[in-house]
Amino acid sequence: MERLLHQSHAPQNAKKEWHRPSIRMAGHFGERTMKKTLLFVLLFAAFGTVQAREKFYEKGELLQMEAVPCGYAEKGSKTLKGEILGTDGEHKNTQELLCQEYLLQSDSVIYRIRPRDEKHPTLLRIGEEAQFRIEKDKMLLRLPETNDKEREYSVVSMTPRADAASAKAAARASNR
Repeated sequence: MERLLHQSHAPQNAKKEWHRPSIRMAGHFGERTMKKTLLFVLLFAAFGTVQAREKFYEKGELLQMEAVPCGYAEKGSKTLKGEILGTDGEHKNTQELLCQEYLLQSDSVIYRIRPRDEKHPTLLRIGEEAQFRIEKDKMLLRLPETNDKEREYSVVSMTPRADAASAKAAARASNR
């Protein structure tokens, strides 16, 4: 019986000793992993904020502004006789709407742009230098000389500059 008691206690003691170092090691590894994860998260957050602040703007010059047709405004009112009889005797006033369209010349491309905010477009000064960047389907334009506020524009067309294309061709020929 003593022998059975002695044998039953031995494996339990061995188990306890075997588990204790692994618990210490697991805590030690967990602490290391947490520190590495925290460091990684902090570096990622710092890089993300630096990346968000540094926006690359191209430079260009506003060459021209034109008022171009961009739709029609219709005001219609039915006559009293048309309402009662159900006829289509509606009187309509149609007026053509004009939108601002600018030419913005960069180093290599001439952009034709329109303001996205059609209700409250801002009039830009021609001949002024502008900074812009293209993000997804819109151009964000700012004028550093006025208020540095970014405004959204739609790009209607892009045309390569003829003088930029000839300068590139001359540079390639001289490199050969």
